Amino acid sequence: MAASPQIKIPATYMRGGTSKGVFFRLSDLPGRAQVPGPARDALLLRVIGSPDPYGKQIDGMGAATSSTSKTVILSKSSRPEHDVDYLFGQVSIDKEFIDWSGNCGNLSAAVGPYAISNGLFDAGRVPRNGVAIVRIWQANIAKTIIAHVPVTDGQVQETGDFELDGVTFPAAEVQLEFMDPAAEEDAGDAKAGGAMFPTGNLIDDLDVPGIGTLKATMINAGIPTIFVNADAIGYSGTELQDAINSDPAALEKFETIRAYGAMRMGLIKHLDEAARRQHTPKVAFVAPPAGYVSSSGKKVAPADTDLLVRAMSMGKLHHAMMGTAAVAIGTAAAIPGTLVNLAAGGGPRNAVRFGHPSGTLRVGAEASQVNGEWVVRKAIMSRSARVLMEGWVRVPADSF
Repeated sequence: MAASPQIKIPATYMRGGTSKGVFFRLSDLPGRAQVPGPARDALLLRVIGSPDPYGKQIDGMGAATSSTSKTVILSKSSRPEHDVDYLFGQVSIDKEFIDWSGNCGNLSAAVGPYAISNGLFDAGRVPRNGVAIVRIWQANIAKTIIAHVPVTDGQVQETGDFELDGVTFPAAEVQLEFMDPAAEEDAGDAKAGGAMFPTGNLIDDLDVPGIGTLKATMINAGIPTIFVNADAIGYSGTELQDAINSDPAALEKFETIRAYGAMRMGLIKHLDEAARRQHTPKVAFVAPPAGYVSSSGKKVAPADTDLLVRAMSMGKLHHAMMGTAAVAIGTAAAIPGTLVNLAAGGGPRNAVRFGHPSGTLRVGAEASQVNGEWVVRKAIMSRSARVLMEGWVRVPADSF
């Protein structure tokens, strides 16, 4: 067998929120990977180390969790009133595919800092000290994100005292505004999934063979998400990862709910399509406030939260909360009558603090009714971001 040399591709390894990913400038990718298609997917799969039947991604940059099996491609935006185009790829760990159907809200926090530090943002708009406003076009879902990036001495500030449950060390706060986060009727089902409430209802009866009929709020905001009540599926809402991820029957149950919910939302036409669309929709279960001990050993008291939420990502319980799912939580909480709103006590509200396996998170949303329809202008939350390593990533030249 002839030996194939390795090639070097400029890349940056970044943490954004509670996720990590490999960031690329579009122009730095090999020519055939600068356009969507099999070559790009094959390259990024090899970078991350997938598909890996061992589930460890030892021979790549991934770290064997949905939160760390991620890639980002950035370029200067060609769209008016935007600075940078942001494309996100969720890389399957054990299967040979990349899901391009949704955004990563956590890594969204790293896009602005990367753009400023890598020449994708107008240097004249970077303050000597203050906050740079980066206008991001999220290409997967055709939405705008506005990042408020702290700047000190003309450079992106990465260190600080902002603490984020699910991240060990404090850092600088990056505030994100997810503009018009709900899907629109004419957005198309493949990317956005149709209307904010694709069934037209705040709560539906979702028939799931082998499980029963579940009350469900199915919403397209941030990312398509199916919310069910924790007690309806045998949980309290205080569960940590091991309680679910070590239970094959539980994982199968959630995947079944996800598949039938995806069909009901119009995201897929046949059940077997769900296996090829792992990133969306998400499934989450909600419950009223209760006390528990987080995965870090931190005690969360009932008074610390408005509700509890646990969410599944790529077939496993997430260790904290996906940023896009947090947008869905904030949006649904702002609309009286959804399961999320009812778990939080019901009534109008423009922000909630919810409990997740690693602690708590606050998210806000501005919702109002226009001509009898609910409209959410933006959802707001704070994350942090930091460069972990930069230089080149190497892949065999014959791998894509």
